[in-house]
Amino acid sequence: MTQNFSSRIDTPTNISLSSTVAVSDSLEYKTISVFLVLLVCCVGIVGNIMVVLVVFTTRHMRTPTNCYLVSLAIADLTVLVAAGLPNVSDSLTGTWIYGNAGCLGITYLQYLGINVSSCSITAFTVERYIAICHPIKAQTVCTVSRAKRIIAGVWIFTCIYCMLWFFLVDIQVRKYDIICGLMTLFCGYRVKRELYLPIYLIDFTIFYVTPLLLAIVLYGLIARVLWTPSCIWRFIWGNNGYINPHCSSSVTKMLAVVVILFALLWMPYRTLVLINSFVPTPYLDSWFLLFCRTCIYANSAINPVIYNAMSQKFRSAFRGLYSCQRLEGTQRTLVQLYSVSHQTAFPLTACPISQRSL
Repeated sequence: MTQNFSSRIDTPTNISLSSTVAVSDSLEYKTISVFLVLLVCCVGIVGNIMVVLVVFTTRHMRTPTNCYLVSLAIADLTVLVAAGLPNVSDSLTGTWIYGNAGCLGITYLQYLGINVSSCSITAFTVERYIAICHPIKAQTVCTVSRAKRIIAGVWIFTCIYCMLWFFLVDIQVRKYDIICGLMTLFCGYRVKRELYLPIYLIDFTIFYVTPLLLAIVLYGLIARVLWTPSCIWRFIWGNNGYINPHCSSSVTKMLAVVVILFALLWMPYRTLVLINSFVPTPYLDSWFLLFCRTCIYANSAINPVIYNAMSQKFRSAFRGLYSCQRLEGTQRTLVQLYSVSHQTAFPLTACPISQRSL
């Protein structure tokens, strides 16, 4: 007995983004998909953790913009852990292994991470616009405390909004082998995929189209201020005094690249979901789905690379974080050596050093 599983592609996360059984069961597909997903996820998880650490541990990095970047990093971590890693096991085993609770929880976390990342991008876009185009207002609006409140509001709203997926997904049987008594399971929809069209369109509008349209307008206004000769002399007021517009220009370029990559890397998947919502037979080419899935993970993994490449402050902070780890390791080694030498000079037992557990 074989169940219809074509609707799986239409989830706005990649929980599924599944492929045809024949191809997904091939060794070539499994090898390439597992390698790509693990590579991107490992890079993204390490990079986003570093972003969170440098902002929390470095005083001068605690700015309103960086608060939004921390929110974005945590959301990207959620996507990589809840969407990327389960797909590795899905590729290796060919079936869903996390049970019904895992289906509900992982789907929820995928939506949560994706939607919060979109909202965080919108938040720092608006913050940049106010800071550059309305510097006087920015003194009271663009503060760390306000940024924290906005981030808390974003997470609370998205947590509540995404709860609807607890009622929309369930474990389904993709294939049942009567002879062997084995079932191939997947985490899919409870009802027909056509009934989810309004949810797709709402998600597509709120968390993709609207942020991009807003970004186009606001970054256009920012560019007019930064690169208009009559305005280039102006200074922006920051938390610690005046900031050269050139510095603001560099930060804005970096954030604009983040927005552009968000648009490009999500475009294949969003377009495919939109098209499949209106056609009778969804397009489910395995390799193209793998491409869409990899683009989603890359979007969540690439931001720390952008920060390191385009921001001197982040680059220095990343190096400082690495240096601190090396320094702590060196200090730990020195303490151990001192302890050994101290025990050698003043032995507390008759047992030789070579026989002690260090």
